[in-house]
Amino acid sequence: MAHDPIAYVRFQGTVPRARGNFPGVFGLVNSLARDGRLTAEQERFRRTNNDWYDAAYTDPSTVDPAVYDERVNPGAAAWFKPTAVELIARVGGYLEILAAHGVAWQLVRSADPGRVVYEDAHQIVVVPYE
Repeated sequence: MAHDPIAYVRFQGTVPRARGNFPGVFGLVNSLARDGRLTAEQERFRRTNNDWYDAAYTDPSTVDPAVYDERVNPGAAAWFKPTAVELIARVGGYLEILAAHGVAWQLVRSADPGRVVYEDAHQIVVVPYE
């Protein structure tokens, strides 16, 4: 079996939202925080690492405000590029928080996850194929 040199990576929940798309790991942890469910230690981790991610890579919506607009790009989701090793390495702490709260997640890999609507050095945002 040939190995595809590009496999994009996404960490997401296993339960789809009302619109049918799956929330990403950061959204899941941020939802727990909004609901007041994180311990003080978990909240410190979330805040510190969210700040690190904000400084380390571009929020696609700051480049294109419509990138996640459901009318323009229905189901748009961000995927890490396989070269974003440093960014992917920090996801483990978020996964630990989800596990502590019984939130199921899955690692998804794809060479072609959808129509690319945004791309930078670390990530792509795609609209999934129908």
